Amino acid sequence: MKFSAEQIAGIINGTIQGDPGVEITALAKIEEGKPGALSFLANPKYEEHIYKTESSICIVNKTFEPSNALPEGLTLIRVEDAYSCFAKLLEFYDTLSKEEPRIEPNAFIDETATVGEGIYLGASSYIGKNAKIGNNVAIYPNVTIGSNVVIGDNTTIYPSVTIYRDCIIGEHCNIHAGAVIGADGFGFAPNEKGEFQKIPQIGNVILEDYVDVGANTTVDRATMGSTVIRKGAKLDNLCQVGHNVEFGMNSAMAAQTGIAGSTKVGKNVLLGGQVGLAGHLKIGDRVMIAAQSGVGSDIAPDSKFMGSPAFESDEYKKSYLGIRRLPRILDRLKALEDKIKELTKD
Repeated sequence: MKFSAEQIAGIINGTIQGDPGVEITALAKIEEGKPGALSFLANPKYEEHIYKTESSICIVNKTFEPSNALPEGLTLIRVEDAYSCFAKLLEFYDTLSKEEPRIEPNAFIDETATVGEGIYLGASSYIGKNAKIGNNVAIYPNVTIGSNVVIGDNTTIYPSVTIYRDCIIGEHCNIHAGAVIGADGFGFAPNEKGEFQKIPQIGNVILEDYVDVGANTTVDRATMGSTVIRKGAKLDNLCQVGHNVEFGMNSAMAAQTGIAGSTKVGKNVLLGGQVGLAGHLKIGDRVMIAAQSGVGSDIAPDSKFMGSPAFESDEYKKSYLGIRRLPRILDRLKALEDKIKELTKD
């Protein structure tokens, strides 16, 4: 696919400095630019690369003023916010790479299922009894969609995803390869013999609109009721969400984060990589939890926590500084003890 500087400027409402007819066929980071590529410069940290990039077009902020000579033939497109405009172009490029509506060989649709218009259904995918698939949905190869599942319009489900029975997926969601939505929650109770007896998990999972689920992430079905991922939430790869969890609107978790059952996470919460939340907690709105933190108690809104066990980040930093100084403190204490012994000798 080819696009000219003039076409790109029209998409992002930019001003051209250079040749409006120059064309690009690829996107590239500015430090890896090559002829025929489009790059962008938003962070001043990377400004040095624009003076030696081989890209044909570069998107920059309107306020950008070169401090050195630009490469010959480089065309600039000036915009209000280079980063957001480049993101808009990535989104536009992504829409062009979507699969054309069709049903590939060996795909199975149960006769009781309802399928909307304009769907793509990849080879060897399975749609179960009474499932309802919306319009313009893309379901890639080897996806399994269980009975009574509902999938909203414009949602994309990538290869080898499994969505268990009764789950509800909203509109404009993206579920990446290998994710499992609606497997049983971890519910077992020891009986009189000390053996674990399984507790049936009869609830479901609800993903509201604009939710993204990363590759190989799992969201467990509720014991009763629903495990709910609220509108606009983002789950990275390799995350685990336990049964009856509620993950708040526009909240996000990074890779390898785990949330135990029945914990409620508020709006606009940010969880770093490998964060662990114990069960039955309440995490307030706008909380930030640093990577590898272990949380075992409720957290009030607008807090910042870190550490394992986690506590307020400012207090953690003070404690950490103390821990780093501990060897020196112990050496001084030992020297002081030796001095006292020397002074108190008979």
